[in-house]
Amino acid sequence: MPLMTWTEEMSVKVKVLDDDHKTLIEMLNDLNDGIEANRARVTLEKVIEKLSNYTRVHFAREERMFDQTGYALGAAHKAEHALLARRVMNLQARFESGQSRELGMETMAFLKSWLTDHIMGSDQKYGPYLNGKGIK
Repeated sequence: MPLMTWTEEMSVKVKVLDDDHKTLIEMLNDLNDGIEANRARVTLEKVIEKLSNYTRVHFAREERMFDQTGYALGAAHKAEHALLARRVMNLQARFESGQSRELGMETMAFLKSWLTDHIMGSDQKYGPYLNGKGIK
């Protein structure tokens, strides 16, 4: 059973960004499944690698939309992205240095926080703005 399921309440009403956010939920659920199946290290390695790629691709996509539309809160949002990206790089460095014992649960907590605080918070602010600029 998934730890988290996508709901319409999470939607920013921009399909490509919603699809990206659904990928984040998949990573959270994959990690949870791996931990429950005693495959935490192998699963964590895959999730951290995907997460590293995700931050580059997804953040660039959002930020490009902000720049193209002149989104007023874009600079503050980009600062949040930078902080999240640094946290992902920190998780990756700690994993690579062998600190994986409690990193699985920490990564799950981080992903859950990202989903609830960033996507359900900051990201919800840009949805109506982008929609008003014709981005759906």
